[in-house]
Amino acid sequence: MPGIRFRSLTSFDATSKSASASAPVTRMSIGADADADFEVASKLVKDLKRIPGIVDAHVFQVPDVPAMKIAVDREMAEQVGLSQRNAAESVLVALNSSAQVSPNFWLNPKNGVSYPLVVQTPTYRIHSMQDLKTLPLATAKDSHGQLLMNLASFSRGKIPMVASQLNIRPVFDVNADVQGRDLKSAADEIEKVIASNQADKSKDITVTLSGQVETMRESFSGLFSGMGLAVALVFLLMAINFQSWVDPAIVLMAIPPALAGVIWMLFLTQTHISVPALMGTLMCIGLTTANSILVVTFANQRVTAGDDPLTAAIAAGYTRLRPILMTAGAMVLGMVPMALGVGEGGEQNAPLARAVIGGILFATLATLLFVPAMYRLLHRPGSPEEVKG
Repeated sequence: MPGIRFRSLTSFDATSKSASASAPVTRMSIGADADADFEVASKLVKDLKRIPGIVDAHVFQVPDVPAMKIAVDREMAEQVGLSQRNAAESVLVALNSSAQVSPNFWLNPKNGVSYPLVVQTPTYRIHSMQDLKTLPLATAKDSHGQLLMNLASFSRGKIPMVASQLNIRPVFDVNADVQGRDLKSAADEIEKVIASNQADKSKDITVTLSGQVETMRESFSGLFSGMGLAVALVFLLMAINFQSWVDPAIVLMAIPPALAGVIWMLFLTQTHISVPALMGTLMCIGLTTANSILVVTFANQRVTAGDDPLTAAIAAGYTRLRPILMTAGAMVLGMVPMALGVGEGGEQNAPLARAVIGGILFATLATLLFVPAMYRLLHRPGSPEEVKG
């Protein structure tokens, strides 16, 4: 089934992998009637222009560019010792130089630079249809010279200026840019427009969202999956290390406050969730887990030395106060310049720093207060951990 495709926002790139100046917003598989399909694509462009934040929406392919068609009479050309290829090469050399037909270069022995040598009819000599018709054709040594009009007929028509395909199917790309808003919200509104403009299934037209939207969703899916997998693996490793299921759970209880801090900071600074922000979240999870391990390990040591869980939890929070504050303070202060987004390109890494700062602020409080409290709660007399001990 053929198709139209919609190419997208510089922040978008739909299903299309072909090169273009901007990324595809959507991609439409074309049916049998290309003209009708182009009308559907044009209507989608009009609807996209109504979406706030969508700019420069247009159909990338132009299907009806005026063209001059030259049809060579092969039998007549063969009688005079010429071929259709001779005519095509002659026209190409006259209008576009010999660079493609007979590439030739001259190597400058002084600087070692190669310069192209091309032959082309001066443009001022071809300024009318008559000049093109009287174009002499390149001939073989044993053939007679001929003019193009003696062997070819001329007609006007329309042809596609750009023809794109995806998996052998012709497609139309709708390109656009996002300005003044985040990609996620723009993509949601574009999907609504696509849903309201779905063509009849009998026309074999499919419309898909493509471009950087697709890349964004794949990245988010990979990062969220990576976070979940990382937490699960860390939990299992700590369970082996602590020889307990409770202590690893206590350590990981500092992660939800860290995530809350990330969301709070992003909301406070009006920063959208992005790949850098998620990378900063991963950094927060790692640092939070490391600090919580210090607290729980120290509390276990105090319990082994004979202290009750309450005393051990208080001692762990008090003793680890300084190293945790030093680690968190160094991380926060180091991220402040990046979070301000100063300098050229600084705004690209600012979400990472803001996520780290917000996550660490909340995670530090959780590590020093919430984790010891949960340690005391889950190690109270009569709890499974105490009975095991």
